Amino acid sequence: MNPKIVELALKKQRLQLQAAAQRVMIMQALESASPAFGVAEKVRSGVRWARSHPEWLAGIGVALLVARPRAFFRWAKRGFFVWRSLRRLRGVVESILPAR
Repeated sequence: MNPKIVELALKKQRLQLQAAAQRVMIMQALESASPAFGVAEKVRSGVRWARSHPEWLAGIGVALLVARPRAFFRWAKRGFFVWRSLRRLRGVVESILPAR
């Protein structure tokens, strides 16, 4: 056989083994971070639910306003602060990351 072909085949095999070892390392790293991904997925599904059911959120807000006005305004102030912070953060991230 041509020595160049043998050399290329060996290099290919070494690269395949190296890629397999890297895949194992990545999977181990992801397994240690899986609880965080689980929490993030629960938050994401909650946000998805809230966006698809705004009437429930409005009803809860009205019930809270009637039952406990101070608590309503306290939570409304916190919600507005979070909303405003997220909007600013989104603007900063969009200015840093290139558009897709």
